[in-house]
Amino acid sequence: MVKITKEAALLYHSMGKPGKIEVVPTKPYTTQTDLSLAYSPGVAEPCLEIEKNPEDAYKYTAKGNLVAVISNGTAVLGLGDIGALSGKPVMEGKGLLFKIYAGIDVFDIEVNEKDPEKFIQAVKAIAPTFGGINLEDIKAPECFEIERRLKEELDIPVMHDDQHGTAIISSAGLLNALEVAGKRIEDVRIVVNGAGASAISCTKLYVSLGARRENILMLDSKGVITSDRENLTEQKRFFATDRRDVHTLAEAIKGADVFLGLSKGNVLTQDMVRSMADHPIVFALANPTPEISYEEAMAARPDVLMSTGRSDYPNQINNVIGFPYIFRGALDTHARAINEEMKIAAVHAIANLAKQPVPDVVNEAYHVNNFTFGPEYFIPKPVDPRLITEVSCAVARAAMESGVARKEIKDWDAYCLQLRELMGYESKLTRQLYDTARRNPQRVVFAEGIHPNMLKAAVEAKAEGICHPILLGNDEAIVKLAKELDLSLEGIEIVNLRHPDEAPRRERYAHILAQKRARQGVTYEEANDKMFERNYFGMMMVETGEADAFITGLYTKYSNTIKVAKEVIGIRPEYKHFGTMHILNSKKGTYFLADTLINRHPDTDTLIDIAKLSEHTVRFFNHTPVIAMLSYSNFGADTEGSPVKVHEAVDYMQQNYPELAIDGEMQMNFAMNREMRDKKYPFTRLFGKDVNTLVFPNLSSANSAYKLLQAMDTDAELIGPIQMGLNKPIHFTDFESSVRDIVNITAVAVIDAIVDKKKAEQ
Repeated sequence: MVKITKEAALLYHSMGKPGKIEVVPTKPYTTQTDLSLAYSPGVAEPCLEIEKNPEDAYKYTAKGNLVAVISNGTAVLGLGDIGALSGKPVMEGKGLLFKIYAGIDVFDIEVNEKDPEKFIQAVKAIAPTFGGINLEDIKAPECFEIERRLKEELDIPVMHDDQHGTAIISSAGLLNALEVAGKRIEDVRIVVNGAGASAISCTKLYVSLGARRENILMLDSKGVITSDRENLTEQKRFFATDRRDVHTLAEAIKGADVFLGLSKGNVLTQDMVRSMADHPIVFALANPTPEISYEEAMAARPDVLMSTGRSDYPNQINNVIGFPYIFRGALDTHARAINEEMKIAAVHAIANLAKQPVPDVVNEAYHVNNFTFGPEYFIPKPVDPRLITEVSCAVARAAMESGVARKEIKDWDAYCLQLRELMGYESKLTRQLYDTARRNPQRVVFAEGIHPNMLKAAVEAKAEGICHPILLGNDEAIVKLAKELDLSLEGIEIVNLRHPDEAPRRERYAHILAQKRARQGVTYEEANDKMFERNYFGMMMVETGEADAFITGLYTKYSNTIKVAKEVIGIRPEYKHFGTMHILNSKKGTYFLADTLINRHPDTDTLIDIAKLSEHTVRFFNHTPVIAMLSYSNFGADTEGSPVKVHEAVDYMQQNYPELAIDGEMQMNFAMNREMRDKKYPFTRLFGKDVNTLVFPNLSSANSAYKLLQAMDTDAELIGPIQMGLNKPIHFTDFESSVRDIVNITAVAVIDAIVDKKKAEQ
């Protein structure tokens, strides 16, 4: 775990725009008409509609996606009662987490009031603004009464996350840890060290899930809470024991199955852990120093199942696994409350998710090959992109079934897609690609079968149902790697092209290639040698129809791959050149960028081919092309150098394709700003249109542009490179391509193969 210094923390919060969150407009605001609609006089109309029907506030305002994070600063994460204003950085941080994990907007509100009644009245007064309220860092026992009253008196979800967030996540972890240990929650003895808001709520939820009160011992700073103690709060009295033989933690923990620590660091010793039952479960959740360190617990009892609140050890109990998605499900059903049914639904959704195969993005984030359900992984990781669908859907269902929902979700598949699109995990374009590929999966050869990402992508593409994978490589090495990565190769063909059994096929391919390239000086012997190379062999599989598409590029230089593609597959007869395109899916729309990979210094003829290929490819993806051919000058302003080539290419395209929306040469800012372009250059063929296709003057500018966009816009999705112009579906990857990138390219390759076959049938 990276050590956080005081200087680094202060700089993070102060640099640039102070703080961590901001408000941004969601509607147009550039014209006088926009402003008149946004404010006076247009704003009066939704006001009057809401006056007639208050539920319309969800329709016309941000209420349905707005949560208040409210605190009085009396129990700020380990810092204690530091005051409302001092706790503001924490509340801003909570707002940031809501936004990045669930797309929920937040106003953080710090109320300078410790009197519970006055605090309640303040929150009630501002509640109409919000779709939900997240209470934060309010000390016990006042927090219990504050939450109870607000839940009773408001008709929107209210949750004190310090209580219920930890309870939900630790409950999910406990259910799974018990499963790993082979124990039942009704039978285990539980020791809870700490009696604050989190400890009380965790233990109550354990009871709701089946734990028996008589099997629970709770301790506070004075020791075991017994029923003969005086001045117990209502919450502590609920868990007070009648036993008189235990007073200390050491006495309470002997023979216990579960330890839950929400107290202070280093209070649980190794001897105490040794005294616990077989396969003890230790949740040491004090932060930043646990009740016992992970290393000490494991050294004391190798069979221990351990969780902490820290990200640098397995099985982190982290509230962010729960609260964003719980509120997401509650907001999307316009729920009146977050009730017990919704919390328990979240528990089971989180617990079940840990048993499912882990997506590659999670493994990559933690630099491991594969998380597998067991002692070191029984709680999902916070970066798991499936949390938003699994937990939010479970909570939304529970809201509807328990009767607190005011809005019904009827199409759950559509709701899941909406959630994934909201967070940028999936776009309509990629969903369409996958759906199309699934309807007619093709045989796709993956060149680098021994590369972990290529192997994972082939397995995932098979699981998605978009192709029938064929892996090239040493079969023994591939099987060994799959075992290490815990991947199933069922239904996946492996071809060891260098195996003696493949000699007849290599010879046959060599004869075909030698005959095809005889006039270019290729002999049979030379062609036969080339068949030991995976790119030659794999492309020949496609050329001969023994496979439908080919994916390569993780190991091979582009220049070599391009050379092989030209030799084996060839360029479509209507073109002299081929190229590649990247597709950028962003919040502003979908953009097609060409040529990002192949042609270093295109001349006029090459640019013409790239423009024609781009038009064809954009239509292939069901978009109408609006093409800007780019340069550093506008419309003949520079009469030397590369602008001239672009100018000539535009002239040719406009003469020969009069219906095509294409123009240039133009600078990027004019291409992307329709209003500015229309005002300064009203004569263009792009007048009144938004550009969606960008043709660059050379490889340096195209490649740099898409790499820059990829680096700058973390929310954008980049698909590519997509091959344009080869005779067969041969597609390339970047050497840094992720598993998801390769699967996306596979879907494109499958559709390319489907279209190719249909053309051949005509």
